[in-house]
Amino acid sequence: MSLLLLPVFLLSLLSLHAPPPATATATAIAAATGVHGYGGDKQVLTLNKFKQATQLQTNTPNCFPQRSKKSATILELYHRDYCSRPRSDWNQRFLEHLLSDQIRVRSLQSRIKIAFSKGSDQELSQAQIPITSGAKLQTLNYITTIRLGGRNVTLIVDTGSDITWVQCQPCGSCYNQQEPLFNPSESPSYKPIFCKSTTCQNLEYATGKSGICGFNSTNCNYYVSYGDGSYTQGDLASDDLVIGTVPIKGFVFGCGRVNSGLFGGASGLMGLGRSLLSLVSQTTDVFGGIFSYCLPSATDSGSGSLILGNGTSDYKNFSPISYTNMLSNPMMPTFYFLNLTGISIGGVSLQDPSFGKKELLIDSGTVITRLPPSIYDVFKSEFLNQFSGFPKAPAFSILDTCFNLSGYKEVEIPTIKMHFTNDVKFTIDVSGILYFAKSDASQVCLALAGLSDEEEIGIIGNYQQKNTRVVYNTKELTLGFAKETCSSD
Repeated sequence: MSLLLLPVFLLSLLSLHAPPPATATATAIAAATGVHGYGGDKQVLTLNKFKQATQLQTNTPNCFPQRSKKSATILELYHRDYCSRPRSDWNQRFLEHLLSDQIRVRSLQSRIKIAFSKGSDQELSQAQIPITSGAKLQTLNYITTIRLGGRNVTLIVDTGSDITWVQCQPCGSCYNQQEPLFNPSESPSYKPIFCKSTTCQNLEYATGKSGICGFNSTNCNYYVSYGDGSYTQGDLASDDLVIGTVPIKGFVFGCGRVNSGLFGGASGLMGLGRSLLSLVSQTTDVFGGIFSYCLPSATDSGSGSLILGNGTSDYKNFSPISYTNMLSNPMMPTFYFLNLTGISIGGVSLQDPSFGKKELLIDSGTVITRLPPSIYDVFKSEFLNQFSGFPKAPAFSILDTCFNLSGYKEVEIPTIKMHFTNDVKFTIDVSGILYFAKSDASQVCLALAGLSDEEEIGIIGNYQQKNTRVVYNTKELTLGFAKETCSSD
């Protein structure tokens, strides 16, 4: 089994954290203002470095080169927004991120409800959910470059999608991308997939829509639509793929001829879901159905890593990897679900009767973690009990608990842990607890939100997954967490 290490660069997706002008620390101010936090399990968030991060660059960087290390070939993985435009308009971008994230979550929840409603009276193959991630590109935050058909293509990476696709020539309608369009005629290994093939039939499992055969056409066409009106349509095909230095023969992908959406400068999307057409499934013989990532904080200048294969020797975790079980849901078989058994804040365990009874989706395409209303209400109440006395600020989009921290250099935040089956505890990094709506820290919000309905499924977003090694094992159906400093220059 092969192992591939891909470096990951975070584009300050919500490169948000900014700095207070004041010189006093939270501890010094606390005595005079009555600010206090829980005296036990807590972390210190330094505000100054976040403001510096938003001021580091005003020009659009070049995010697409490859580089290598001695032990592995590395594909640089950046936050998509970092590479699409200058980083000079952060405050407006913060709002755009959340608005797009909310559209994505609503689309996910709608499709989940449809799957459940169909499940009782339709066959399994007819009840699958179309892939929905990949459309809200303000929320798909990491991109990487691989070689397809002998040339580089830069793709958005998403665990909630299955089909990998690129924009192709000739293109009837394509959005602007930084690289030249993929030209199948220039690749001698490019082959169309035929209509009546098993591969074409697998499209329904992966996308919720069966392969389409055009008039007088023997080739298999695919169509994927997304909740915000974005879509990709074209030919299902195969070509030789190189991930790092590892060759993959006959990789099945979508050659998009008509595409629309806010995909930034990327050439397409890489699907890391669980269907037979996902990159994970197609490379199982090579990488064993195992992959992991470590997403750096928005303020880190170095890279994290995406590792394909059982790369425990390449992990840099400083806590043991704890594995919980993936849940199998026949109505939504391509997504990654976990069993949330509890949440603790500052060492205080929250109480809610739904713990251990509801599925929770972990998704790299959603930014902000969503919790069912009853759990979120208890969560917010306990957080405010431990993080109190700070000046209030207005709510920001979906985030309803905000503070004005512009007068602080650092603050102490209670540690938040999510508990899963097998007594696994996932500790949210301090950089993933507060969302900086304004770069001067005058509007800083609790970076979790409540869903609108108790029947909706909670989601762990990538903002809370930073500085954590997350290990997916699709063969053993386990998912592991370990603390790791993800940035490495």
